[in-house]
Amino acid sequence: MTGFAERAAQLAGMAGAVLGWSPDVFWAATSAELAAVVAALVGDEDATPADAALVARLQEAFPDG
Repeated sequence: MTGFAERAAQLAGMAGAVLGWSPDVFWAATSAELAAVVAALVGDEDATPADAALVARLQEAFPDG
């Protein structure tokens, strides 16, 4: 099973490769900011950013080992 940290690192790597974001920029971005950029790239106007409850559920589902 992949943990939250591994998934976050994967997303950070994608943000760096596709968006040119440094790790500091990625970690300073809110989920709404990241979702807005991804939505603009893929054309998904109905994208909803993760809220605190979703992040908490993801952390439970993918705990750091």
